Amino acid sequence: MKAEIISIGTELLLGQITDTNASYLASKLPEVGIDLLWVTQVGDNLGRMRECLERAWNRSELVLTSGGLGPTEDDLTREAIAALMGEELTVDPELEHELREFFSRRGYQMPQSNVKQATLIPSAQAIPNPRGTAPGWWVERDGRIIISMPGPPSELQRMWEKEVSQRLHERIPEIIVSRTLKTQLLAEAAVGEMVSPLLSSANPTLAVYAKVDGIHLRLTAKARSRDEAGQMIAQLEERVRDIMGDSIWGCDDETLESVVGALLTERGLTLATMESCTGGLLASTITDVPGSSDYFKGGLVSYTNEAKVLYGVDVALLERYGAVSAEVAGAMAEAARHRLGADIGVGITGVAGPDPLEGKPPGTAHIAIDDGNEKRLIKGTYPPLRHDVKRRATNHALFELRRTLLSAV
Repeated sequence: MKAEIISIGTELLLGQITDTNASYLASKLPEVGIDLLWVTQVGDNLGRMRECLERAWNRSELVLTSGGLGPTEDDLTREAIAALMGEELTVDPELEHELREFFSRRGYQMPQSNVKQATLIPSAQAIPNPRGTAPGWWVERDGRIIISMPGPPSELQRMWEKEVSQRLHERIPEIIVSRTLKTQLLAEAAVGEMVSPLLSSANPTLAVYAKVDGIHLRLTAKARSRDEAGQMIAQLEERVRDIMGDSIWGCDDETLESVVGALLTERGLTLATMESCTGGLLASTITDVPGSSDYFKGGLVSYTNEAKVLYGVDVALLERYGAVSAEVAGAMAEAARHRLGADIGVGITGVAGPDPLEGKPPGTAHIAIDDGNEKRLIKGTYPPLRHDVKRRATNHALFELRRTLLSAV
């Protein structure tokens, strides 16, 4: 089934809110075997809404809309669908009664403007919405379906989970299952070239995406059952892992910080950090994982040379090699380990930019990992955008920490 999402609301076009509803629905459609082909945003204008709906109706078997089901004059989704269908809006007495009861239970008298939320057209059925006053619409005609859901995410998500998804699933004999493999330290083009023999597969399919935490590989299979799709993905995943090797660090919802945290917990080890150019982002990222206090001793932010010396970096080392050096990163990792009594210390120093430092260009970073027996020194070179340098250096450090933990006896 070919599907299209239309997100309705002028506030979307003005950038006042982010269209999380479209992202949510896009992530859910594969679970019921539906292929999403188009996503459109349109403002609260009846003519343009009608135009978008007509285009979607002509090219898609399923149209999902979000927003525009409120009680105000600029909530025009019902009117636009009625115009498309050539049908008249009328008040449904049962819906009106339910709306009045909704307000009454909360001690309010229903404003007259809310009556429009009780209207239907002959081709529409109301979709219950216990979290708000806007029932959804299920419109079906000529082998096509329009499903209109309210704009507030909590209402839309509840409606999808409880009212819509199962009803759609019963109509579609196939499901779509996806799995994402995540890599680090490789460019998107390089990953694409490595897996190019697999990219022509029609089912399951393989796609390459650049993300904040590395290059992702999405494996997708369509089958009549989840088990069958899972077997198809497992066979493709084995081939991908043979090609990509240990550059794959995780899959699906795993994050670098959660993977590292699980390894530290499994090995009964503790961690401490000292950061310069990342300004504490590494420590912040590590502590995004619930329960990280079990293995993370703490983080030191030594943004100036004076702070580095205060925390235990030898001033002579700074004078000889400069703050942006592998030697100083190693001293920072060792100092963090000693100062905070951890099994492993990580140090990061570099040039976040936009200006060079000590003759080194923005995007230069040095990472060190000290486990008391061995000190690993890693250099990173990243695009010279301040925020990107900080994030990439943090991810690089976590990836290398994972490597260290995997190689530890």
